[in-house]
Amino acid sequence: MIIDMPGTTAGAVAKRLIKIREEGGAIALGRVLTLIIVADEGDITEAVDAANDASREHPCRILVVAAAHDRTTDVLDAEIRVGGDAGASEVIILRPSGGLIGHPDTLVMPLLLPDAPIVAWWPQNMPASPSTDLIGAMAKIRITDSMNCTQPIDNLQVLRANHEPGDIDLAWTRVTVWRGLLAAALDQPPYEPVLSAVVEGDEAHPSVDLLAAWLARGLKCPVTIRRKSQAYAITRVVMTRRSGDIILDRPDGHIATLTQPGQPDHRIALPVRQLRECLSEELRRLDPDEVYGDVLVKGLVRVEADA
Repeated sequence: MIIDMPGTTAGAVAKRLIKIREEGGAIALGRVLTLIIVADEGDITEAVDAANDASREHPCRILVVAAAHDRTTDVLDAEIRVGGDAGASEVIILRPSGGLIGHPDTLVMPLLLPDAPIVAWWPQNMPASPSTDLIGAMAKIRITDSMNCTQPIDNLQVLRANHEPGDIDLAWTRVTVWRGLLAAALDQPPYEPVLSAVVEGDEAHPSVDLLAAWLARGLKCPVTIRRKSQAYAITRVVMTRRSGDIILDRPDGHIATLTQPGQPDHRIALPVRQLRECLSEELRRLDPDEVYGDVLVKGLVRVEADA
């Protein structure tokens, strides 16, 4: 069910939600968090679809703030989605215009779930400092996605300069499986130190840089990035030891081949992770990712020096 509320107020939206709950029973109960999505109008559909999928694992109230920059009057249009149009959540889309655009925190405050953690998510362009943003300052966890920004690699440096505990970037979440496979490969005999490593991947994909930074920080060895145009995110990692190279190669974005000295090759399903998977993973944590912060702040410097 979709309810349109043009020319309304945040208070009126909150009252309408109470009425929906009274009429529909437990439809608005049992939420574990409030997810605030700050998006442009053209990004709403993809973001809400991903959030709805994630809400089946993490029931939540989804608040979308999409500024209507094409209007100059101080107007708030709202849309409420419940039931089949909202997955296991309830979705409230706020479209402020005029002077209301500058006060998104006051718009969402009446709609926050009591005693539930707040997560802020910018699916496309993000603030330079998520922790000091008006919405970000309200949130326990602040999710960005540097891959979808206009300058992905440059935005990693912006995130690095302004990082605070609770900040997380989905470019890091996309390398979770890669990190697990590489760590497992090193956790086998002969337990030799890695002398150097190479990470290959798309020239504009920040996950390449973060994986290289993680290797440089953890292995304390030179790590080189080799960028390719039109590649499938991360395509290849080579870790060199005295006994030979450990190679994890995924040229097609679907199947990876793990090659290790003295062992047969292993083929592993390693598809490029989807947005809903990454979002679900971060909603599962709801705690600062200390490893990400360490890699972002200290690891990227090592890659820059070695690349």
